[in-house]
Amino acid sequence: MPKPYPREFRDDVVRVARDREPGVTVEQIAKDFGVHPMTLFKWLRQAGIDEGAQAGVSRSDSAELREARKRIKLLEQENEVLRRAAAYLSQANLPKRLYPLVSELAADGVPVAVTCRVLNIARQPYYRWLAQPVIDAELAEAYRADALFDAHRDDPEFGYRFLADEARAAGQPMVERTAWKICSGMGWWSAFSRKRRQGKGGRPGPPVHDDLVKRDFTADGPNRLWPADITEHRTGEGKLYLCAIKDVWSHRIVGYCIDSRMKSRLAVSALRNAVARRGEVARCVLHTDRRSQFRSRKLVHELHRHDMIGSMGRVGAAGDNAAMESFFGLLQNNVLNRRTWTGRQQLRTAIVTWIERTYHRRRRQRSLARLTPIEYETIMTPPASQAA
Repeated sequence: MPKPYPREFRDDVVRVARDREPGVTVEQIAKDFGVHPMTLFKWLRQAGIDEGAQAGVSRSDSAELREARKRIKLLEQENEVLRRAAAYLSQANLPKRLYPLVSELAADGVPVAVTCRVLNIARQPYYRWLAQPVIDAELAEAYRADALFDAHRDDPEFGYRFLADEARAAGQPMVERTAWKICSGMGWWSAFSRKRRQGKGGRPGPPVHDDLVKRDFTADGPNRLWPADITEHRTGEGKLYLCAIKDVWSHRIVGYCIDSRMKSRLAVSALRNAVARRGEVARCVLHTDRRSQFRSRKLVHELHRHDMIGSMGRVGAAGDNAAMESFFGLLQNNVLNRRTWTGRQQLRTAIVTWIERTYHRRRRQRSLARLTPIEYETIMTPPASQAA
């Protein structure tokens, strides 16, 4: 079964097909972007339905139906949680502990997140309880943290020394070092403490991965090493940001995302698009720099979800991500700096067209034996395992 194309890619192809020059056929656009002509015609028809120009079921209606079914299922699960909780807590001979009830409902198919939300309990303590019982030292630290939190809430201007005094008065004695450790770990600071320096003038954040590449941008097969980076360019409407991911084996841009804001979702969406296009990516190394978008929890979670490995270069060392610097240099010369861009949508269409039509299918590269990335993958990859 062929892999589905990312939604962002489909929208870009439809936009290019609609804005094509006179004399250019839809079949030619489909060939340039590597899709079947019938597939592109279906995308154009669906776009017309979504805009109300043609009759049919729009994607929004289908999405609303799916969401309605999900909400009905969620309400049924919530009702089951309340029913079981009422029966469980009404038994006087049992201790009033909700964690066993969460486990029982999970065994019956009710998600832990739903149960914890309905019963208004946190999931992290439940998972800790599920993994191992709470030891006496952890219980004592929890009581101390509660005492420090109460003191900090009442007097936000107190430092950790004064908070330790207040905790002792509340019956939780501790040394000042223990109070500092708890307050530092929880982020409780005095209202008069110095603010940490942030923004462009601040120090770069710590890496969340080691540098596994060491400037060796070679791979013996597809989906072994993917460098990624983010570039930006000004338009008349403001900046436009591009996050691109490249397979060093074939030099193909396997995934990208274009947005008007440089948030963590920019990198996450690019990675999801790449995984959707390539399929099996387990143990693939994603190499990036140390910008915050690549150090975000969302991206790290996405890497773990697909069993991928993260890698990060040093700060201020462009050579540590030379593969992407080279690609962005080509993009800068061939698209970004060729003219002045009045709108974001205009620049977005130009970037997508250059990547999919020119770079992938027309630009021959010496390191690939003067083949284009698409030709190289077609020749070197067995048909059964070719990426979509």
